[in-house]
Amino acid sequence: MSQEAMPTTQDLLRGERRASRDMPLWKYVRLNWVLYIMLIPGLINLLLFKFLPMYGIVVAYQDYSPKGGFFHSQWVGLKHFQTFFSDPFCWRIIRNTFVLGLESLFLSFPAPILLALLLNELRYPRFKRVVQTISYMPYFLSVVIVVGMMKELFNMSNGPVNELLAALGLERQNFFMMPSAFRPLYIGSGVWQGIGYSSIIYLAAIAGINPEMYESAVLDGAGRVKQMWYITLPSILPTISILFILAVAGILGNDYQKILLMYSPRTYSTADVVNTYVYRYGIETAGNHLSYSSSVGLLVNVVSLVFLIIANTVTGRLSETSLF
Repeated sequence: MSQEAMPTTQDLLRGERRASRDMPLWKYVRLNWVLYIMLIPGLINLLLFKFLPMYGIVVAYQDYSPKGGFFHSQWVGLKHFQTFFSDPFCWRIIRNTFVLGLESLFLSFPAPILLALLLNELRYPRFKRVVQTISYMPYFLSVVIVVGMMKELFNMSNGPVNELLAALGLERQNFFMMPSAFRPLYIGSGVWQGIGYSSIIYLAAIAGINPEMYESAVLDGAGRVKQMWYITLPSILPTISILFILAVAGILGNDYQKILLMYSPRTYSTADVVNTYVYRYGIETAGNHLSYSSSVGLLVNVVSLVFLIIANTVTGRLSETSLF
């Protein structure tokens, strides 16, 4: 059989998917019963720890008290939602959440893709492994350690950054008390900590590209940049699309633990987001505003779900790749 007539892996996968669609459901389940049995523990875990606790949503519509519980607390309807939108800090919190989430998305999302493309172009395997290891290491540091390192680095009295400013004849700055410095510090440290680990999935997708495509491109006279642009990027586009959908859904889910360690009342104007607001009202008040904080958290989750659906729909139409 000639090489042109030989079916490719993609052709075989398309044939299997087509056959599975034409096959009756009972027969498909019978053929793959082992896989369905393997799903049972995960489904039980999902049911017990994800779906059943969703009944707690009713707290957002009650003046909840531990004594009354879910069934005997007073129902108040949309009272807590109205209270949140009438709060004088409401729109500042919403603005900070969206701005911080969008800036993190546009700066953090492309970074691991770029790193994976650059690592793929390295010609020396040993040097490539060293660079990968160094880029992965920050991910395994806890948030407490990362913020502690940042505070030492930007310390006003003897931090390296302020020592450099003083050597240049510039005034020392207390960066952690500057509202304008919070977002660069938060986003920059996030990129540094996660870029290496996040690039793993893109490197795995690149490793699955057929080498013959690059060989054909070389024969056609394509250089490294053109190979990257016309072969590598289109080949990993489905992976990029799926991760982009998930990233858009998480725009409102800022790392509140890191923000709590970094911010102070002087930086609330740019650092206070919905999650930290919920924490202050729901935890620091010893549960006295549990229903109120639950309603705000529910609102964030609903908006995140809307973002997920919109991103999935748009990405599915543009790249023909979607979650559902």
